[in-house]
Amino acid sequence: MRDAENVTIRLADYQPPAYLIDEIALVFSLEPEQTLVAASSHVRRSGAERAPLELNGERLELQSVAIDGEPLAPSGYRVEPGKLIILDPPASFRLDIATRISPAANTHLEGLYMSGGRFCTQCEAEGFRAITYYLDRPDVLARFAVRIEADKAAYPTLLSNGNLVESGDMDGGRHFAVWIDPHPKPAYLFALCAGKYESIHDTFTTKSGRHVALGIYVDPGDAERARYAMDALKRSMKWDEEAFQREYDLGAFNIVAVRDFNFGAMENKGLNIFNSALILADADTATDADFEAIEAVVGHEYFHNWTGNRITCRDWFQLCLKEGLTVYREQEFSADQRSRPVQRIKDVKRLRGRQFGEDAGPLAHPVRPSSYQKIDNFYTATVYEKGGELIRMLKRIIGAEAFARGMQLYFERCDGAAATIEDFIACFEEAAGRNLEDFKRWYEQAGTPALHVRGAYDSKARTYELRIAQRTPATPGQSVKHPVPIPLEIGLLAPDGAIIASKIEGDTISRLQHHVVVTAPETTLRFGDVTEAPIPSVLRGFSAPVTLDDNLSVAQRLAQMAHDPDAFTRWEAGQTIARAIMLGEVKDAAPALAKALGRELDRAQEDPAFAALALRLPDLNELILASPAPDPEALYAARETLRRTVATSLRERLQPIAAAPSETPFSASAEAAGRRALKAAALDLLASLGPDQSATFDDAFDTARSMSETMAALEALGASGGDGFDEALSRFYQRWQANPLVIDKWFAVQAASPRADALARAQRLREHPEFNLKNPNRVRSLVAAFAMRNPRAFHAADGGGYRFLASLAEQIDPLNPALAARLLTPFESWKRFDAGRQAHAKAALEGLVALTHLSKNTREMVERTLA
Repeated sequence: MRDAENVTIRLADYQPPAYLIDEIALVFSLEPEQTLVAASSHVRRSGAERAPLELNGERLELQSVAIDGEPLAPSGYRVEPGKLIILDPPASFRLDIATRISPAANTHLEGLYMSGGRFCTQCEAEGFRAITYYLDRPDVLARFAVRIEADKAAYPTLLSNGNLVESGDMDGGRHFAVWIDPHPKPAYLFALCAGKYESIHDTFTTKSGRHVALGIYVDPGDAERARYAMDALKRSMKWDEEAFQREYDLGAFNIVAVRDFNFGAMENKGLNIFNSALILADADTATDADFEAIEAVVGHEYFHNWTGNRITCRDWFQLCLKEGLTVYREQEFSADQRSRPVQRIKDVKRLRGRQFGEDAGPLAHPVRPSSYQKIDNFYTATVYEKGGELIRMLKRIIGAEAFARGMQLYFERCDGAAATIEDFIACFEEAAGRNLEDFKRWYEQAGTPALHVRGAYDSKARTYELRIAQRTPATPGQSVKHPVPIPLEIGLLAPDGAIIASKIEGDTISRLQHHVVVTAPETTLRFGDVTEAPIPSVLRGFSAPVTLDDNLSVAQRLAQMAHDPDAFTRWEAGQTIARAIMLGEVKDAAPALAKALGRELDRAQEDPAFAALALRLPDLNELILASPAPDPEALYAARETLRRTVATSLRERLQPIAAAPSETPFSASAEAAGRRALKAAALDLLASLGPDQSATFDDAFDTARSMSETMAALEALGASGGDGFDEALSRFYQRWQANPLVIDKWFAVQAASPRADALARAQRLREHPEFNLKNPNRVRSLVAAFAMRNPRAFHAADGGGYRFLASLAEQIDPLNPALAARLLTPFESWKRFDAGRQAHAKAALEGLVALTHLSKNTREMVERTLA
């Protein structure tokens, strides 16, 4: 049974569906324990040959099957695990299937389930098959008509995709609503919600003058906290019209926030379903990071209306086609709403923090994977964040105008289709008039390319030569790598900070910055009219997802910090110096770095958010990834030593920032958030000085007037090692115990705090009455915060952190396999450590894989990690 269940699906084996479904009418008779689902589909054979019709289905109780109104005899079909097979169907017919399901018993949170006493669905990637038997694959697009019937008192609001066309009362205190979506869609975009909600409503007028009704539905009592999400939605709709000429295409756009959700949000056509953590916000209960995330994710899901819904993916191997492209669109939206340089740095930090480690470990895979067992395990940083970087590179390589033409061609040519990466790239080849075959390697190869750059200056000839070599390390299943096109934005800086204009070989014009695409394993660039030995900035704007070894000295990086016109390069220069100090690669540079960071404080009023990022030194996870033989305790100590040096040097300037009073009234603007971020960074640095600063942190906690400031003070109390942490936690809990999202923060701040008792604290929290294994937010607030944000404790030498995570994954797996599998991601780095830690990690993973009833999701994740 194990071998039969864990079937490997390969891109090379793709076959178009033997049957298509043009229309489906669904009738739901909702009851928590026993919901009846009647599905009536128009099915037609797509080829000439007769063949059985294989429908997908999971955890369904089949009631009846009929073809063209006639019940199908048992000899006419066969039920197998995961399948309903119609043995000899006609070429075109109406298929009626009735199933019974139990939403209340559905802890997987896939298909139709209950959350907070309300009905809710999650169908991506393969959840629709837990509702009815169907061709549950993204290249089968049908028009959906949905009738929902339910008890009116218990479930007064009935929502689905598309437009509401009819509603009314029924006998027995029940009522109904009929929703029709005129746009063909795959089953993974189906959505249904029913229950008691509070809601807020607004309208948006499209550029063509159509009026769209907007609604956000939340738990009773939470409506006012959805105002920011509504504002973000309207800004997203306007931005997409202006930036990509995309107009919304239905009469209504609704969002429902639910407590129990495996993901952040889901882009179901016309009915987005969100994790409530990404909808609800106000000054008292949400941090600035929450406001930013709400803005970004509301935009992301709305932008899917075109890049994901109107144009979907042919198969799940093309997942990056909708997700990577939409991440890029989301990032551009956020950059336009906030500070573009700051947003770019945050995007890079997210990419490096999540995806670079993935690329460097046993879970490495191409942006377009070539095989999988459970596609749920490939909703990864590689598909999302690296996929977004590929779109950004494509724009750099072909230019903004050709990119804009290519996007419009893609929208026109592929509208209503299930597309592939090849379809997408072909639009840009046509728009740019060039072959992009080599660019496709970015989609096919795993791993992070490493750039090795060396420069040589000829003072007599006044020329400068840059030698650039690229190499992508081997990854699982891919030992041979080919060069990829890498766009570089290169500038030259004089030691005194003056910007040097130069001519690159073959160009007739001197330029301050050069756009270059390197395609070969080794490339030499020659610059003329260079008046003095320059400092090269090779990766301005982080123009490609690569690592860079440019061999610059500390003095040269300090010049970049002070003078480079590119914000990313300035920030990166400081981070690189700090990383080199902490890894022991340079000595005696800490005072100079502290002085340079002091200059960032000098100009903090210009952009406090940038100054805050500059003061946040590389974290422990980054140091572990950068170290050839990481010792977490030694790296933690080295990091704290540098932080203390910087904090001691800047203490007199940091303390007034940390003590700054809260701004009133509260503003969620980027400018105000930047000032709060700078205050939080000051508190974080001061925490390295230990309990002696407790009075500062206590005062910051007592006087905080926003959740951002409260959490910054709590984090500082935790990091400083003082006794005030527990007292503050107790007060925080007493105030917020009735608010689940805020209590998630209470769990997370403890799990992530790098204190000596971190594991013992996490184990106590596991037994806390408010810890709930069935709620993904609560699980992530403890388990993911501990394993991903507290590497010192997770990678403890005695293996306790590994056993803690494995035991929780084992406990969660029967309830929610997708959640359990994703929780195990922090094990991806286990082979980088010493023999003792490796032995503990391997034992924890082998203990899981030995379990007889381990889910397909978790088994695949563990086996790939062990391989």
